[in-house]
Amino acid sequence: MTRRGGIKRGGERWRARNGRPTERPIRANYDDVKKTNSNYEAYYNELGIFRDDEKDEFWAALRRELPNSFRFTGSKAHAIPVQRLLKERYIPEIVSIEHEGAKVEPPTPIPWFPHQLAWQMTTPKNVVRRFAPFKSFQQFLVSETTVGNISRQEIVSMIPPLLMDVKPGMVVLDLCAAPGSKSAQLLEMIHAGEEARIRKAVRDLKQEKGREASPDGEMMNKEIAEEERQGDWSDQGRSTGLLICNDIDYKRAHMLIHQMKRLSSPNLLVTNHDATMYPSIKLPSEPKAGGRPTQNRYLKFDRVLADVPCTGDGTSRKNINVWRDWVPGNALGLHPTQVRILVRALQMAKAGGRVIYSTCSMNPVENEAVVASAIERCGGLSKVAIVDCKDHLPGLIRKPGLSTWNVMDHNGIGVYKSWAEFQGHPGKFLEGMFPPTTQLPLDRCMRIYPHLQDTGAFFIAVLEKKSEIKAKPESGPQRTESKPSIIAAVNEIEAKPTNGTTVTTKIDALDSIVPPQTSGDAEGVSAAARQNKEVAPHEPLSSRKHEFEDEADIYMSAKRPKFRDEIGEPAPRGAEDRQVHWPPPPGAQLDISRPEAANIPEAGEHLPDDTLIPPASEFSGQTSADYKGKRNSGQQPFEEPFKYLAPDHPELENIYTFYNLSSHFPRNRFMVRNATGEPVKSIYYTSLLARDILAANEGTGLKFVHCGIKMFVKQDIRRENTCRWRIQTDGLPIVEAWVGEERAVRLWKKSTLKKLLVEMFPKVNDGGWKELEEIGERVRDINYGCCVLRVEKGEGEDGERIVLPLWRSLHSLNLMLPKEDRKAMLLRLYGEISPLQDTSKDRFLKEKNPTLNMTSKSNTNGEIEEEIKTDGVPHDRDDLQAIMDATSDEEADVEESTV
Repeated sequence: MTRRGGIKRGGERWRARNGRPTERPIRANYDDVKKTNSNYEAYYNELGIFRDDEKDEFWAALRRELPNSFRFTGSKAHAIPVQRLLKERYIPEIVSIEHEGAKVEPPTPIPWFPHQLAWQMTTPKNVVRRFAPFKSFQQFLVSETTVGNISRQEIVSMIPPLLMDVKPGMVVLDLCAAPGSKSAQLLEMIHAGEEARIRKAVRDLKQEKGREASPDGEMMNKEIAEEERQGDWSDQGRSTGLLICNDIDYKRAHMLIHQMKRLSSPNLLVTNHDATMYPSIKLPSEPKAGGRPTQNRYLKFDRVLADVPCTGDGTSRKNINVWRDWVPGNALGLHPTQVRILVRALQMAKAGGRVIYSTCSMNPVENEAVVASAIERCGGLSKVAIVDCKDHLPGLIRKPGLSTWNVMDHNGIGVYKSWAEFQGHPGKFLEGMFPPTTQLPLDRCMRIYPHLQDTGAFFIAVLEKKSEIKAKPESGPQRTESKPSIIAAVNEIEAKPTNGTTVTTKIDALDSIVPPQTSGDAEGVSAAARQNKEVAPHEPLSSRKHEFEDEADIYMSAKRPKFRDEIGEPAPRGAEDRQVHWPPPPGAQLDISRPEAANIPEAGEHLPDDTLIPPASEFSGQTSADYKGKRNSGQQPFEEPFKYLAPDHPELENIYTFYNLSSHFPRNRFMVRNATGEPVKSIYYTSLLARDILAANEGTGLKFVHCGIKMFVKQDIRRENTCRWRIQTDGLPIVEAWVGEERAVRLWKKSTLKKLLVEMFPKVNDGGWKELEEIGERVRDINYGCCVLRVEKGEGEDGERIVLPLWRSLHSLNLMLPKEDRKAMLLRLYGEISPLQDTSKDRFLKEKNPTLNMTSKSNTNGEIEEEIKTDGVPHDRDDLQAIMDATSDEEADVEESTV
């Protein structure tokens, strides 16, 4: 039996993805790898992307290892206090270090990133390992990265989201999103100012009721004042925008969900579709005047990011395979796919919306040629404009896009400057791969080179859709080769004796010298059906997507798909190497009464030219029990449906009452993920637009794999008059401001918070509450169950606002945080990681620990109640179950099944 990943326990052999054992790959040191490739160097030396006096500097930069870089995440009010720790606690210690007679260079902020929330470090690893201040700094980085306050991200990867000009309330699409670092930036922009707006709304509400609001600090007060001038207040301050992230690979889509989960956003949807044929998303229909039938509406986006699969030849500073594997045919094979993605992105955008196209390649065939081809297909500059961004991001050194370039054939022998020059030569090219013959302002595109600011290479183009478009059909590949003349064909046919056989003998003779042309697509199959075509696994991905900026580098598959050296040649079955979805029968008839038929346009209804209707899902209207065989058969994993709860559902009513939830908090956005539509284990919460989209597209074939945050989780408790639904940590930031004072505990002293962080089960009964300082009496008197701990700031005090879930059991308290979060908070607030007093494992493993003992006693109702005692402190089973649930390292994202 082998371990996950195919490595035998002995470690002597490595199992490849095709099942054949191979030699286990050896991890090479970056400095020891030979960094030469004659075609790679020759092509870019001749391309003219740098001056002659920059040549040595350019190649020297590409051969150096990439600096480490990271970004502080979350809202500004949350990120700046963490950044302040770096500047005030760790940087002063690092600048005091001397190595070989010189001061060590500390981490430095990226000059063009807003508010100095992105940093890089160029210190060599041997220096980092040698000095104690770096050890504590590294501990800080690891701790904050683990809890999601810091994200490791390559510098150039941060640029495209900053150029999108995303505002709260906008609807944004990220077509090729995994692993999710850019998506996280976009989501932060959608929620910008939301915390300040919520604080203002709650403050006003409390003033109306004559209650005193908690102080917010100078930084938050400034944000509130700014939001009062320009904020979106249409939903009580909550963000009304939406981010839809998509990835073609199902496993990568779930990796994206894992990366985005730390942001706890109800305004996020994740889909699993081919970006070249991304289906149109239906919106709820609006009734027509006069009682006429409703008309289907489809979602358009304010902003679209097309960070497309590419050869990644600008990542050679971190991806050493570029030096070994680069061939010019890589870019030729990807160009058609890149054009299709960009055209589809432009179709999905609103008129007046922006589309950002980006790659980590330096090759103009993947960059300027794709932009020019897409603009030409969409109707030219009257329909799509290239936005000049030279004044954006001051401090970022960039080069303009190219207007002329050479195209090298797949074997590196032929080099052509134009389509006209290529005519008459062997090979396969598209005309769009060459410089356009019409004048386009391609110099408005942006090129980033490694030697300019010690980064990777990158390409960005910002496009604005000026009006609705009807894309032209794409042209097929052109191949110039000798073809048999008509006379030769006739002579070949005449030379075939019939001897009484049928005329097909002569046709076969013609086929022998002129093979019949066949189409790659079955006639009558829709684009979305082709997208869902089953493909068997064949070969591993041979190339990489450019985002290796976070821990996903280690265990994520590459984003760039397998390509062919020559375009136009059909890829072998399964060469895309991804888990795919089997489609419904193309000719299946739909029962008009079933929900999947709801997406069919009315007879005679006019739809926009860019509307793509997905095929109906085979899963529509069925339960998870129907798919047990399919889930185990290697086909598309089953995703539980999204079912919204009625606002007056009994379980929700119980929650409203127990937490005294404000009526200003929406009650029509709670959902579950199971086919029964009943809250069994978890209750999720989504934004209003996300709810409308999920409801309108149920059963239509759209593959949603994630939406919403887990707000409430059911506890296995048997105590009467106690709400069994505890607030999940993910949902706490959304709901805490609207929870009534009856379930709130306020804390002011840092020493009290430290005690709760270090001690897992501080005692409350038998006078234990007296050790809990200012919260002692409050936690002694509060009823059993979940409550909200609000760590208050003093008047005028700035810093991170802290709100935590707290569980009051029969005998003790517990802060429902995983150990990693406790340690990170101890390091952030107190500069140390005190040993945690955690004996919960012993309580669950009584039979393995003789100090654990069970006793029974009668409660006030005369019922027998079991207790578990550890170190003399009693804990009931419900308490321990709450702790076990709250401190679990990983929680399932679906309710009734695992993916």
